[in-house]
Amino acid sequence: MLTVDAALDAHLEATREARLDSYKAFLRIPSISAIPAHAGDCRAAAAWLAGALSEAGLEHAEVLETGGHPVVYADWLHAPDAPTVLIYGHYDVQPVDPLDLWTSPPFEPVVVGDRMLARGAADDKGQIHAHVMAAAAMLATRGRFPINVKYIFEGEEESSSVHLDAWLTAERDRLRADVAIISDSGFFEGNLPAITLSLRGIMYAQIDVIGTAVDLHSGVYGGAVQNPANALAQIIAALKGPDGRVRIPGFYDDVVPLTEADRFALANLPFDDATYQENLGVPALVGEVGYTTLERRGTRPTLDVNGMWAGFQGEGAKTIIPAHAHAKVSCRLVAGQEPDRIFEAFRDYVDAIAPPGVTTRVELIGGGFPSLTPMDHPATQAAARALEATFGRAPVYIREGGSIPVCASFSTILGLPVILLGITPPDENAHAPNEWMDLGNYETGIRTFARMLDELIDLPR
Repeated sequence: MLTVDAALDAHLEATREARLDSYKAFLRIPSISAIPAHAGDCRAAAAWLAGALSEAGLEHAEVLETGGHPVVYADWLHAPDAPTVLIYGHYDVQPVDPLDLWTSPPFEPVVVGDRMLARGAADDKGQIHAHVMAAAAMLATRGRFPINVKYIFEGEEESSSVHLDAWLTAERDRLRADVAIISDSGFFEGNLPAITLSLRGIMYAQIDVIGTAVDLHSGVYGGAVQNPANALAQIIAALKGPDGRVRIPGFYDDVVPLTEADRFALANLPFDDATYQENLGVPALVGEVGYTTLERRGTRPTLDVNGMWAGFQGEGAKTIIPAHAHAKVSCRLVAGQEPDRIFEAFRDYVDAIAPPGVTTRVELIGGGFPSLTPMDHPATQAAARALEATFGRAPVYIREGGSIPVCASFSTILGLPVILLGITPPDENAHAPNEWMDLGNYETGIRTFARMLDELIDLPR
């Protein structure tokens, strides 16, 4: 049922124009973390955000060093015996290329209809700005929060969060809490309010297949030596079976199976395979047998080749046996799987199936753990009540196939359950030209974030 905090709502209505001006000011800062030339802009965004948190009434607002782009921290800790929530988002944004596809300059925000158009409008400046505005409204109308609140806003999420885990470890005592809320996710197809229950982890590796020291003439040596490109093709073909299952021994051993409730919730999402296939423009949907498209996309582990290269690739013909061949391979992982264990199994299997006549080398490029918060967790249900109270309908529960490494970091380093509570529309063009935020989602989301703090007051500790 839709419910309203009348005083908070009146305050938000009265401050709407000033809030949009503040939102635009934040978006004007080109805080692209992956481009070194924008390091100063990232620091400017952090300083702006710390100022906004202080202005909202939060305490201990600081820009903290990490060894890279800084983290912004603030808190309000005056609710004795009440739970503590840690709220996370990131102020850095993606690069803006290709510029010629933008309808307006990416760091000159404009409102078009009911959309805020700018880089970061959705991912993730819009969501953290909504959190700051929710805090400002609650403190302006009530003078306090119902629970204790800590905020951390990162500046390297779009560039692999390379310094975050070490910072979290060093700041573990400062960051003690009962639950973490991450607002870096969004709604389901049709802009339906949603709670993301799980994200997949990742194992990323490179296979190098090496034959001779230099390329060989295929007429002179063909039939006498192994071709590394052919050998790599054999290896890749042997990684998965025609049933869509990964053939690596032990690959599925630690997978936490879906419950019947999980499968029922996914089956009841408004999702149509035929429409999905048509929108992708592919002749068929494929994957692991025995599972639906949504189950395969978000709840099952996968193995995919991300790139392959070998030999001559220019125009015309060059008759060689290449000296080496390479592939980049990623595995998306689900609850229970560990990146290092999967890499070891992958490496050993590649070594075992490699044909004779070549040397293989398998290198780990990176990895991240999956995350899962049960649907019936008290904090998940608090988020569901907050969404229903403000958006007027119960949320759907979704599983996402992508990765947000900080989810696993909060679990493994801080020991916190994680709730993925985001408000962006599903087609917001994150990472693409013409990124946008639905201003209805943004305004109602402010109310959702405020209501979430009320709903967490009875969280078991």
